[in-house]
Amino acid sequence: MTALPLVFDAPRRTKPPRHLADLTREEARAAVAELGQPAFRADQLARHFYAGVADPALMTDLPAAVRGDLTAALLPGLLTPLRHQSADGGRTRKTLWRLHDGALVESVLMRYPERATVCISSQAGCGMACPFCATGQSGLTRNLSAAEIIGQAVAAAAAMANGEIPGGPGRLSNVVFMGMGEPLANYPRVRKTLEALLTPAPHGLGLSQRSVTVSTVGLVPAIRKLTEEGLNVTLAVSLHAPDDELRNTLVPINTRWKVGEVLGAADDYAHRTGRRYSVEYALIRDVNDQPFRADLLGKLLSSRLAHVNLIPLNPTPGSPWDASPLPAQREFVARLRAAGVPTTVRDTRGSDIDGACGQLAAADQVDGVPTVALPAPGPGDRGTPGSVSLGADPDEE
Repeated sequence: MTALPLVFDAPRRTKPPRHLADLTREEARAAVAELGQPAFRADQLARHFYAGVADPALMTDLPAAVRGDLTAALLPGLLTPLRHQSADGGRTRKTLWRLHDGALVESVLMRYPERATVCISSQAGCGMACPFCATGQSGLTRNLSAAEIIGQAVAAAAAMANGEIPGGPGRLSNVVFMGMGEPLANYPRVRKTLEALLTPAPHGLGLSQRSVTVSTVGLVPAIRKLTEEGLNVTLAVSLHAPDDELRNTLVPINTRWKVGEVLGAADDYAHRTGRRYSVEYALIRDVNDQPFRADLLGKLLSSRLAHVNLIPLNPTPGSPWDASPLPAQREFVARLRAAGVPTTVRDTRGSDIDGACGQLAAADQVDGVPTVALPAPGPGDRGTPGSVSLGADPDEE
């Protein structure tokens, strides 16, 4: 098996090809009709896409003479898997994807005894510039299209269904927007993705709203928009500091929307849904893990419908940031719980393959050859299925 070279030309910021997953059902049916085929063929294509079928030869309910034309027009290969890396006995798998323009993104599939979760990317790179996050330090290349985001979840669902992850065939149960990028900075495409994740088969993956988590560093207008739209997905706020002075450094967008504004928007979401939101807090040694900051956070959240998810920082090569030692972690947890704040510590699955929180960078510069190197695609292979605005794409302005 010949591995693809891990050096690529600089990505060209061009709009991805049209894909069925970017269209409404009516638009897809119209597109099929324009190709001279019955509109119901769009529903057949959707069924195959959301089932993870990428090979036209397997779409036997479509006439053989038109399979190639229909799939080329509406199911172009947007995500090409370049390599997989596995950890935890194969139960955690990180995939490096190459997009149509050469941009790279990563997703991580994690299988647990009671569930299977995929962490997906919504942008190539990230423009939030959080200094402890590998993705944030890479800068923003571009927003992903809805189809590029959806395709990561579809591929994970197919991997589970096909038994590619140890434990036998299973079902994808959870999707978290905690991969590369700030999801709410790509709001329209993330919103379209949510629709696809929640729509029952054959026009979506049929997940429950409670099993889908959207994470944000605190884009207040987008949180309020999500609230207004009536969705009940889980909201996660990456806070990382209880005070504006420190958070201005750790999460630079805080200079625009302060801690109080962010939590106020999250409170409104929680009050509408009746569900707790998650406060993500990366514990960084001697930076934000002091007992007095635990007390500040506890005081801030004790009367709120919130749950704290503490994340021992997953350091990246060359970074000056390091994880809090265990005694500091335990005291932080104890102080939050003493304040009446529900608190858990996140499992650091995939840290040894740079697949854990804050480690996704898609840079291929870390020592350690991938455990699975995928072959270069042949001529006939189709692949597998950016000031902050609410989703303005630099490629489309």
